[in-house]
Amino acid sequence: MPLRVGFIGAGNMAYGIAKGILSGDVLPVNVKVSAPSPRNFGRFEELGISVTHFNSDVVSGSDLVFVAVKPHLVPEILREISQLVTQKHIIVSVAAGVTLATLELVYLFAEALAEGAVKMGMPSSLAHSIAAQTIVGAGKLLRDTGKHPAQLRSDVCTPGGTTIYGLHALEQGGLRAATMSAVESATERARELGQKSAGAGNSN
Repeated sequence: MPLRVGFIGAGNMAYGIAKGILSGDVLPVNVKVSAPSPRNFGRFEELGISVTHFNSDVVSGSDLVFVAVKPHLVPEILREISQLVTQKHIIVSVAAGVTLATLELVYLFAEALAEGAVKMGMPSSLAHSIAAQTIVGAGKLLRDTGKHPAQLRSDVCTPGGTTIYGLHALEQGGLRAATMSAVESATERARELGQKSAGAGNSN
């Protein structure tokens, strides 16, 4: 099935990402944009993208949804669409600093987990399967329990156990700082691309 992409918000950020997506394998007919005002709809329609005033139309008709609005509006938007989101959806909050690059970080982490297990003698296919299931399970706990990640981490750390030793090694490697820097860098790059695309559109 072709990837269906939606944008909640029709500003420069959404426009820049949309143009980038259309240069790949996503067709305009599979992209939809929503915004309360039609002010910016024209440039999306010129790309062949359909537009709507209803966020529900975007969520129900998309697999990947970019929430490309100002940061203070993100919680309100997420509350609005929460009842429509299913397990098939990928929701990316651009304004909150989470971009598709974040997904790449997850893949990289899964790869590193598996390679560590292979180093310790586990067959490669089994190592990658366990790494994937570990990330899926952790994600479900984070989503379903409503607990802060730090609380979930604390719950599984027994004194002197294997988890705390592993966490110590990750902290020594600067995982937290490196991840935060990666998200910041990817977000700034997305903003730059959005500004460049907006500038190009205004000059035409």
